[in-house]
Amino acid sequence: MEFLEIEPKKEDYWRSIILFGKNVASYKFALAKALLELKQAGKTFISLEELAIPYTKYLTEHLKIEAKQTTSNSSKFLDFCSQYNNQIIDYQQLIDQTLKLGFNNVIDAFHNVNYQELPIKFFIDDRKSQKGIILTDELLSLNDLNLELEIEARWRLVETAWKLKISRNLLQVNYDNNNQLIYLNDSRRIDLTSVRDAINGYQKGKCFYCFTDISIISGSDKLADVDHFFPRKLSYYNIVHPIDGVWNLVLSCQTCNRGEQGKFDKLPQLRFLERLHNRNEFYINSHHPLRETLMQQTGKSLKTRITFLRHNYEIASSTVLINSSWRPVYEDSPVF
Repeated sequence: MEFLEIEPKKEDYWRSIILFGKNVASYKFALAKALLELKQAGKTFISLEELAIPYTKYLTEHLKIEAKQTTSNSSKFLDFCSQYNNQIIDYQQLIDQTLKLGFNNVIDAFHNVNYQELPIKFFIDDRKSQKGIILTDELLSLNDLNLELEIEARWRLVETAWKLKISRNLLQVNYDNNNQLIYLNDSRRIDLTSVRDAINGYQKGKCFYCFTDISIISGSDKLADVDHFFPRKLSYYNIVHPIDGVWNLVLSCQTCNRGEQGKFDKLPQLRFLERLHNRNEFYINSHHPLRETLMQQTGKSLKTRITFLRHNYEIASSTVLINSSWRPVYEDSPVF
């Protein structure tokens, strides 16, 4: 898988589970958030009863946001979660049903991405002997604070796609530049998530230009800027469409975007176009709605998408309005 080819780290493998796994239900998201919460205690063995507490918490919270949490027509376990939200059953009954039904498939399938098992594990299944799981050093040593926000962003995108019950080819995700949100237009506008949260995982938590660490946590001194690879000012001259498309949005450190020698309205050197293509192909290897939106914007085939980027770059760089020689002052080792 291309996303993992360049010096894969444990964070890369974790992101592949969240961003590239095929989702038929939201159990994997709930389990991932539960694992991140439980690892804070530093324990290695987690009983199923302990795991059920955060696992059901996240599922019931999302059921309040969106009732559609699976592609199937029914789910006994999710029905029990909904009954708990509606005060039909009590908390202990919910936990009991979680132990019976809630972990039937998700524990087995968690490390499976594109029909293959990952080479590392974030937990060991020990249900047969001890009725629990064992957290591995790979999980306990995860220290990227952006990961939880990335799970939540991915979850919101997926459940919204299920909710609409229309062909994924008709889904169109848009970008609100003023509020830095991505939203979906159906019969009404549906705000999905912060654009930072949705994009960060596909850049492996790094600045698009210099590969330094960035954050998507509000208030952080490393908070990423949302940058238009092709400068937004081009839209004023009717050049490059759609300028606010997901394909053209990258996350940048503040130094690269608006520092003393920052990018501002400049166009990056041509070599960065290949990097944009690689980043966008991560989306294509993921699943809707971002995948479908990007293909609508740039092309259905690989050849068409490459032609789209080259054509826009030629047009943008040929205008006297844009400086096309910008590069960051410093670049760390590439990660994509």
